[in-house]
Amino acid sequence: MKSSNSQNNSKIFPKVFKDATSALFDFKSEMTLMSGGFGLCGIAENCIDALTQMDVNNLTVISNNIGNSGRGLVKILVQDKIKKAFCSYVGGNPDLEVRMLNKKIEVELVPQGTFSERIRAAGMGIRAFYTPTGYGTLIAEGKEVKLFDRPCILETALHADFAIIKAQKGDTFGNLWFKETARNFSPLMAMAAKITVVEVEELVDVGEIAPEDIHLPGIFVQRIFKGSQYKNEIEFLITED
Repeated sequence: MKSSNSQNNSKIFPKVFKDATSALFDFKSEMTLMSGGFGLCGIAENCIDALTQMDVNNLTVISNNIGNSGRGLVKILVQDKIKKAFCSYVGGNPDLEVRMLNKKIEVELVPQGTFSERIRAAGMGIRAFYTPTGYGTLIAEGKEVKLFDRPCILETALHADFAIIKAQKGDTFGNLWFKETARNFSPLMAMAAKITVVEVEELVDVGEIAPEDIHLPGIFVQRIFKGSQYKNEIEFLITED
């Protein structure tokens, strides 16, 4: 059976959904959301657009940044749907800056290596770990310090109710192949969330992705759909004649 037909047969392909809205049918207010992407590279555009149409608020978001230039997660930020954000980079986002200065959002800045490790730890079942990164800075305020070869601070794992990620190609079981650096944090987030929703540019049958090319096994994916109308030029080389 071809993948085009599989989207309409939930009994055979229970992970396959029609679109972002149907895949996020049980997403609710107060939930914690992980969103893949580095800047605007690898973001789940269709899922973010679906969230703009949903009646949800008071969300906690875990993302490298909260979008910029009017794109990405900034679309739900300007709707005041986010109450707290864990992120590594806030530059290029005047909408976030205004909300931070006006104390309309709580932001926990996390060094990028620590950020990825806190997510990885959640997926591996590790509750916390020590790192020297951030010791002696504002990052360390209120955190336990322990001396090893140097002082280290205790960082806890980051979990989420949902993760929304994008891959270039996925099969009906959820095995994924990412295009180059668009992979970024997405595999780690898929492992750290209770429910992972994936949008792909190509949805294929099981077996069409070679085992050695699978970047994330489908065991970590609960829902998948074929996305559409991608406009993110960050992921593509645009040339002029």
